[in-house]
Amino acid sequence: MYSFLTLAFLPNLTIIAKHNQLILQSPNRSLTLQLPQPGWRVALEQLKNDGITVSELRELILATEDPSELVKFNLELQKLLNQGWLTQAVLPLAKAISMTDSYQFQDQIIPTQALFTLSRFAYLHQVAGEMLLESPLSPTKIILLDWRATALISQLSQPQNCTTLSLAIPGITETLAQEFLSLLLTTQMLTTESEKPPLVFWEFHDLLFHSRSRLGSHNHPMGATYRFQDNLKPLPALKPSRGEKKINLFTPNLDCLLNTDISLSEALESRKSLRKYGKTAITVEQLGEFLYRTARVKEIINTELGQLSRRIYPGGGKIYELEIYPVINTCQNLESGLYYYHPGEHQLTKITPINHDIEALLTSAWLASGQQDRPQILLIITARFGRIYWKYQGFVYALILKHVGVLYQNFYLVATAMNLAPCALGVGNGELFAQATGIDYYQESSVGEFMLGSRLS
Repeated sequence: MYSFLTLAFLPNLTIIAKHNQLILQSPNRSLTLQLPQPGWRVALEQLKNDGITVSELRELILATEDPSELVKFNLELQKLLNQGWLTQAVLPLAKAISMTDSYQFQDQIIPTQALFTLSRFAYLHQVAGEMLLESPLSPTKIILLDWRATALISQLSQPQNCTTLSLAIPGITETLAQEFLSLLLTTQMLTTESEKPPLVFWEFHDLLFHSRSRLGSHNHPMGATYRFQDNLKPLPALKPSRGEKKINLFTPNLDCLLNTDISLSEALESRKSLRKYGKTAITVEQLGEFLYRTARVKEIINTELGQLSRRIYPGGGKIYELEIYPVINTCQNLESGLYYYHPGEHQLTKITPINHDIEALLTSAWLASGQQDRPQILLIITARFGRIYWKYQGFVYALILKHVGVLYQNFYLVATAMNLAPCALGVGNGELFAQATGIDYYQESSVGEFMLGSRLS
């Protein structure tokens, strides 16, 4: 470990002396040191107070204990680093904190003339009044303590060495620049060479999304945290009606379908994406049957933590944040325009007739699907974000996309059983949907699109 690093305990850690033990206690974890030597106690108190450099720690242990105790102390120190209880600082610029319990801090020698560039995966953002440098490649986060640290990060958009950095930023010596670069390199914030596979394939936002929506590489809150429970009411299971005229949809006879439908295996084996349609358009009765079989609400469940529901497809926590907006281009006995599907009542509400924005949505789908036939019906799937963010944290958007995936599969299998032409789209235009509907982009936005039409004979 670098001798120049200043180590200190996090503010929320306490030290409890109990008989022949020292108990280190954080809000979530504890670590018990059995029979600690007097020098250990002094060293830990220094870490709790103002912090101490690694070289000073070693001198303190050697001055009060047998040299063999230094090896034991280094092992315990590594445990504290792995727990994320110690900050590792290059003062007065920055301090690093581990976010995993398996992080091994490795020294890397920094030649003063070696060139380094900030990793394209590193990002700087403000959290609770502090500037944090993070990266999906790193199990640590770095808190920038001084404006010069931010200036150094900016300079590293281009290759720099210790000398060029010290000349560019007032008050930065070559030694301080070397220590700062050492910290950044050790925490995987820098790069020295061109990327190679497999990392070269990843885009910044994809790798960040992947790493932060799964466990293992960070300690951000994850799961059912109910962080808004005390401040905001949960959204209802069904989106409130705005009082528009509703269109009743056809309800199929499920008992009959159970006897006449093709088997699940046949639907799975014959399922395919179809982008060309029959000469006769899909009917409103077929649309009604399709929506009833794929997306209707079967039951509303009232709980102390808000409403839940049961639907045809699975949904995390029975929350069901997804909504469906059919865009009708050509459908027998149904006017063209943008509609909203009420899954509780199995009804449609017309939001707007065909216009420039609606045509743009249809064109966007046509372009995304390979420019064959324009969709007869475009089903836009949205998410009411507050509905699911109220309970969950950390992985919510990933969960939303999983829900879109299972709804896609429902669409495909039922469309195949009904001899319709289905096609899921990989991309859509959320801004265009917001413009067409007037719905706040951050309140409810499109997260999936699916084309549907009559099957070509």
